[in-house]
Amino acid sequence: MSTDITRQIVLDTETTGMNKLGVHYEGHRIIEIGAVEVINRRLTGRHFHVYLKPDRLVDPEAFNVHGISDEFLADKPTFADVADEFLQFIRGGELVIHNAPFDIGFMDYEFAMLNRGIAKTDTFCKVTDSLLLARKMFPGKRNSLDALCDRYLIDNSKRTLHGALLDAEILADVFLLMTGGQTAMRFAMEGEQEQREVGDTVQIQRVQRAQTSLKIVYASDEEAVAHEQRLDLVQKKGGSCLWREESPAQSE
Repeated sequence: MSTDITRQIVLDTETTGMNKLGVHYEGHRIIEIGAVEVINRRLTGRHFHVYLKPDRLVDPEAFNVHGISDEFLADKPTFADVADEFLQFIRGGELVIHNAPFDIGFMDYEFAMLNRGIAKTDTFCKVTDSLLLARKMFPGKRNSLDALCDRYLIDNSKRTLHGALLDAEILADVFLLMTGGQTAMRFAMEGEQEQREVGDTVQIQRVQRAQTSLKIVYASDEEAVAHEQRLDLVQKKGGSCLWREESPAQSE
């Protein structure tokens, strides 16, 4: 039996906003960090949570998402004040983040502004993007944190606004279920049951269509990744994304 210790840090941040064009973090700052420790798939109760003074105003759009005001942040420490403690908490662990490029981009930006030669986060931490994992497990489905809570029957009723520590705690529950094995099997069995029920009541006809001469041009892998990253950013800070909304026909 393996005696290796697996240490994971489930993490989330809130920020002053994001750029809709160009680099998403440039000119913006982290205003809240929430992280919880998981060792060998068990929450230890240890966590890192701090609000930060950004030395700039919070964008109104971001305030509508997380409700953290400029007045509330006025007497909080700066990122430089907590950087060493934060590095000590995460160093060597596996960071589990929903839409990791967003948060890691901000973290690396903050570290770089310290001018201390701190390397990129992925050089001293393994980074796991739970959003990418969810998309592989549930292709074509909504995979926001709220959608995953609904899918795994996790109570997120306290999540009226985005908050880094609360979101990290919820994500930890979601991630442990996503990677637990039995849950994936249960969803597979449910899918098979739905197919059997449909097979018992509906006769499906395959329609053969004549081939056409129209040329189909697909997006390249790079274009598809860039498109999904942009939608991730919109959904992360807006709470919803029009282009990922299910139509009435899809939701039935």
